[in-house]
Amino acid sequence: MRYTITGYSTALFSTWYFVEELGLLFDAGDGLISGLLQKSRKINHVFISHADRDHLTGLLKFNQMNGRPGFPVIHYPKDSGSFPALEKFSKSFDPNVSGTVWQGMADGEEIIIQKNIIVEAIRNGHVVVDPQIIKSLSYKIIEVKEKLKPQWLHLEGREIRQRIIEHGKQSFVEEQRTTLIGYSGDTPVEDGQRWDQTHTLIHEATFLGGDDDVKLHAHGNLHSTLEEVMEMVSGITIQQLILGHFSSRYQPDKIDRKIVMLCEKYAIDIPVFRMLPGQIVNDILNTPPINR
Repeated sequence: MRYTITGYSTALFSTWYFVEELGLLFDAGDGLISGLLQKSRKINHVFISHADRDHLTGLLKFNQMNGRPGFPVIHYPKDSGSFPALEKFSKSFDPNVSGTVWQGMADGEEIIIQKNIIVEAIRNGHVVVDPQIIKSLSYKIIEVKEKLKPQWLHLEGREIRQRIIEHGKQSFVEEQRTTLIGYSGDTPVEDGQRWDQTHTLIHEATFLGGDDDVKLHAHGNLHSTLEEVMEMVSGITIQQLILGHFSSRYQPDKIDRKIVMLCEKYAIDIPVFRMLPGQIVNDILNTPPINR
């Protein structure tokens, strides 16, 4: 299935991605509501990667317009104190959002959002803290299905059902997981294998790389360079790549040239899409890939 992903992602200013068919939002930067209008009502689950302002300044407006009993559910890194503070403020400021659920997530924790669809939280290194502290997360959207174990494929359906009744399901079926979408949030490239076999990977690429970026890349919270991301992608198997969170210091043509050059350098032939600074892109995966 090809998902309808709409978003905006400009480093320092705002980042958000809406997956329409799943009623899911990654991050909630400025301009979210004005970008989605009435479609924001479809969002049931919000997954915030970290507490930088460009990833959450649209959250209170979104909640004020869409809060209702039990929804939305706002998921966030469990040790980030900004979110309990926002919850307290929002419910005091506007009692109509008292039904919103705020839920901290730990590394490896999974949330069911639809039948057979879960979201897994993955700790990343954007915020430099002790290993046991969770202040920045990446996320995976995973489809979970059960399939018959290979040794029982020769059996007919009636016999399989009877054996399951007699001996239990676990002896005959195994879990199959497929990563539909990966969302890096803000993070340096750490363990590329975490994204292997992902259908669609959304990854930040704040800096293009080069001598001019060294000073910026070395201080504060940690980010990825475009070249690091492309090198990582060349060593794993994914079906398509969405690049975002580029710094507004780069002109669009410079970003595009660098992406095309790196696709050639690393022999990347999957479709590559990009979120240029300052632009909302509707249905990203239905736009022309930059490398085709």
